[in-house]
Amino acid sequence: GAVAATVGRLMQQLGQDRQVLAVTHLPQVAACAHCHLVVSKQSGDTTTSTVLPVQGEARIEELARMLGGERILPSTRAHAREMLDTHHNISTGTH
Repeated sequence: GAVAATVGRLMQQLGQDRQVLAVTHLPQVAACAHCHLVVSKQSGDTTTSTVLPVQGEARIEELARMLGGERILPSTRAHAREMLDTHHNISTGTH
């Protein structure tokens, strides 16, 4: 938790004047991103990977999935929304 949040904030600071690309399974890091991309893989006869940006409610759902796994509760969504709000406020200086 706390270490991942610190890493996310430090990466957010680096991203102010550099391009930073991170692959993470930690929602605390993902919540700090300016642009959040989700990579998914479909396997069959061949394996295909897809990379899609998530914004708004879709981003909240993705962070909630990262936080809570398959079972997403209203409290998990609220936590995801709070994480985004907190990191947005830090990046804009309104926290």
